[in-house]
Amino acid sequence: MLKRIFPHPYLTALLTLVWMLLDNTAGPGVFIVGLILGIFIPIITAAYWPDRPVLKHPIKIAAYVLIVLYDIVKSNIDVALIVLFKSNAARKPAWVTVPLDLKTPEAITVLAGTITMTPGTVTADVSAQGSALLVHCLDAPDPDAVRDDIKSRYEARLKEIFE
Repeated sequence: MLKRIFPHPYLTALLTLVWMLLDNTAGPGVFIVGLILGIFIPIITAAYWPDRPVLKHPIKIAAYVLIVLYDIVKSNIDVALIVLFKSNAARKPAWVTVPLDLKTPEAITVLAGTITMTPGTVTADVSAQGSALLVHCLDAPDPDAVRDDIKSRYEARLKEIFE
């Protein structure tokens, strides 16, 4: 019964939170409208998610979000310093191929989005088989270190969450 009402419980919570953030208030009426949307949108779209991912370890999800937020702030500072104080000749932009151990499309999408949200890097392409990402880095003196950092910092955690 609960599975029919909440086919995607995390999505319900996320939609409720996003609605409250968009309304910019925390009153009970806003919460109820957000909860109604959070319940009905997943129910309406459940047919389009026949093989929905099972998210394991909610604590690890929260830890991943905190790591990504920290990296975004740190990367903003790093990119500002690069742009302001590093000459164009001293920059070493690079294309980095990141081979993937992830198999689920949702996990690969989250990884690609995380890389793109982090200033100084952007995911440019996913291989046709979903076995690698092509990432452009604003300044990467050691492209192998960038690849290893992505795999250890993000991909390993996403593998624990999604697979």
